[in-house]
Amino acid sequence: MTRHLPPLNALRAFEAAARLGRMSAAAEELFVTPGAISRQVGQLEEALGVRLFGGSKNKPQLTASGQALLPALSAALDQIDMAVRAVRQNER
Repeated sequence: MTRHLPPLNALRAFEAAARLGRMSAAAEELFVTPGAISRQVGQLEEALGVRLFGGSKNKPQLTASGQALLPALSAALDQIDMAVRAVRQNER
């Protein structure tokens, strides 16, 4: 089965920004600039064909689409994190 996923970096940028509530906080967490986070979120919105954030740049608000995507995406990234940690632990 072929997966039709948007770029992983765009998904990570959105998840961090949505979870933390600020582009600048997401940028700090992911070690990139706030502009990079904004570009990645824009790329994801374009790929999905929906707006994920509304409101102002200083106080972005999740749209209904963003609210729907966040829990599943956070859970998926948590699963990837756990799988990577398990593999690293097994190699020691």
